[in-house]
Amino acid sequence: KEQNAVRLNVRRAYYGLQLARDSLILVREATSRIDRYLGDLERRVEEGDGDEIDLLKLKMQRAELEARESEAVEAEQVALASLRFLTGVEAGLDIPDRPLEQVGHRLGPVSRYLEAARLFRPEINMARAGVLARKAQVRLERAKFYPDIGLVLAARLVRAEEVTDQRNPFAHDPANFASYGFGLALRWKVDFLPQSARVAQAEAQLEEVRATERFALGGVGVEVEKAFAEAEAANKRLDAWTRATQFARQWLIKVQQGIDIGTFDAEDIVEPSKEYALRKFSQMSATYDFNIAIAQLAQATGWDGMLSDSQ
Repeated sequence: KEQNAVRLNVRRAYYGLQLARDSLILVREATSRIDRYLGDLERRVEEGDGDEIDLLKLKMQRAELEARESEAVEAEQVALASLRFLTGVEAGLDIPDRPLEQVGHRLGPVSRYLEAARLFRPEINMARAGVLARKAQVRLERAKFYPDIGLVLAARLVRAEEVTDQRNPFAHDPANFASYGFGLALRWKVDFLPQSARVAQAEAQLEEVRATERFALGGVGVEVEKAFAEAEAANKRLDAWTRATQFARQWLIKVQQGIDIGTFDAEDIVEPSKEYALRKFSQMSATYDFNIAIAQLAQATGWDGMLSDSQ
């Protein structure tokens, strides 16, 4: 159980670090895009050919990006420190330079994860092992009503060097002889009333563990269904933000092309640039949320293999 919790925290820090670095790249790209047109707009305003309000909007957008960049740098440092703490590797730890991507696991029916929880969840396995142990205890206590039967073997060898060994088979020689024998032994405790109480106690303990197992199954089932619902919702949000990002990118490209050919002014880049950055960040955040939701589902089911292929 603790290992599953540590895995979840490590994944949260790992994906958070990827999100922070991708956010830095996004912010710097947007800043570079604004800087590309900021100088031209300033020159036009100075010449009296540009709109000063549009220039202020562009500068405000530029300042906001600087603030977002500082937040991303802070998130990167916190995530990296958390990852080093969780792994125990303090010096030289870093992650591969790869963008945050959606994990490879695709959601199936919820019954699949409920069945996985029955197989892999440590609390359920612990309760199941407890039921088996208590059943064995009940069988043991009931068996004590019956006698213990065993085969007894005996052998003796006596030698005394100072005493003459009597070879006559009719002479008794207690100092030099060998003997062996076997028999059937029976031991039976007839305390039936106390033993009945011990059987009742063992049966009560068995019912106690069975109730614990039912409680574990019910609680784990709720956790699995909750994690599954969160993963489903995160998946739908990711799909929606991905489409929105594609539309915003198309808008931005059309405005950039229009500026290059003269059909749009430089200040027209502000709105599509802002919307694209916001939608792209929402898509990255939704990717992070989906990955964490799958990691939480893996923890709820105890089935860590659902993430092994994507890491």
